[in-house]
Amino acid sequence: MHILLIDDHAMFRQGLKFLLGELNADLQFSEAGSCEPALELIAADPPSLILLDLNMPGFQGLGALHTVIAAAHAIPIAVLSGEDDPGLIRDAIDAGASGFVPKSSKSEILVAALNLILAGGVYLPTAALKQASFATNDAAAIVKNNKKANTLSARQTEVLLRAIKGQPNKIIAMDLGIAEGTVKTHLSGAFKTLGVHNRTEAVFAAAKLGLAPAP
Repeated sequence: MHILLIDDHAMFRQGLKFLLGELNADLQFSEAGSCEPALELIAADPPSLILLDLNMPGFQGLGALHTVIAAAHAIPIAVLSGEDDPGLIRDAIDAGASGFVPKSSKSEILVAALNLILAGGVYLPTAALKQASFATNDAAAIVKNNKKANTLSARQTEVLLRAIKGQPNKIIAMDLGIAEGTVKTHLSGAFKTLGVHNRTEAVFAAAKLGLAPAP
């Protein structure tokens, strides 16, 4: 397992390495204090997981996330941030992050979050889930009864699970050998069936229900 840590605070990176290394001695780490060297590391030796701070020299807010996602393709990215604003969390997931973990989280929360992300799921802090403005009751009923979900076509299901894992439409289209417009059509049909309106609502609903697509 190879983890790339992107954070401009060396002490924080060292703390993460110590914490995660204690749990699994086989972990390998690479580090970058800003986005530019991080992009070089991704190109030279793609990691299994990227842990990214949002606020670094040259980037504030979601700029760093957009930059890394463009280079990382399907590599899961977990945002580790000192901020926990629900709007920022929602924007990060909408941009393609596979999870958002506030730096104030306890170590066991961080570990559980990373395990979920590596299993193909999406981690969101409890506060963000509680403030989700859309209704997830329909989604909960779908999962419990497994009726509406069974009406999804195999392609709709495949595209939806990739979207929930944070893959951009362009990458989904490339991997499946279909047009990007076709991806949008499949997602639109899946959202309608599941009672959500967009990718972000689908991700939030899945996270709130503790769902994780197959790796």
